[in-house]
Amino acid sequence: MIDVLRASTTIATALAHGAAGVRPVTGVDEARTVAAARGTAALLGGERGGVRIAGFDLGNSPLEYTRDRIAGRSIVITTTNGTAALAACRSAHAVLVGAVVNAAAVAAAARRLATTSGTTDVHLVCAGTDGSPSGEDLLGAGAILAAAAPAGPDDVLDASARAARDAFLRVAAAADPRAALVAEFHRAPGGTNLVALGMEADLAACAARDSIGTVPRLDPATGWLVEMVPAGESG
Repeated sequence: MIDVLRASTTIATALAHGAAGVRPVTGVDEARTVAAARGTAALLGGERGGVRIAGFDLGNSPLEYTRDRIAGRSIVITTTNGTAALAACRSAHAVLVGAVVNAAAVAAAARRLATTSGTTDVHLVCAGTDGSPSGEDLLGAGAILAAAAPAGPDDVLDASARAARDAFLRVAAAADPRAALVAEFHRAPGGTNLVALGMEADLAACAARDSIGTVPRLDPATGWLVEMVPAGESG
């Protein structure tokens, strides 16, 4: 699942900074119930309309999820688009959370899972913005595909996947790829919304390609997102 601005980036950041786990839920009341059941170690994170929910500890900005704030804590999160997309993916064999910040790590993890499960199908699900496709998620998918299949063979990608990969590679070829990506985010609906809310700094944070090696994976038994342990390591 890909929600570059900002749920995917925030979830990956939280786990990279030592969160014990992240529980995505779709509703505000559900978030409060799950957090209360978890006890004092749980933090509430999330937004509606891009703004932190009243009474919550954190919003949905990756810049808020610093190690000193969230290390060792469980986080229950609900967002406008990303957590709903995750709920729609729960029946999949495996669910990973990807963004520009962890694109290469997600690509490698997806390859490993596909190999071990014997499947040839990997679906990149873009959350979009308010039910509509969003350019930033297309670029996030493209970043993952560029890491997985930078130059073909094209027969392993469908038309939409090729379009996403090629769109990202055009941006990545700029003299300053991160600045070019931020400029694309500015033009996307999610980025426009964040700029209007005074959260422009989040765009640069979400454009830091491969700055995180953490891959969040959904535990289907518990509904919690935890860090996927790389092959050859034990957790």
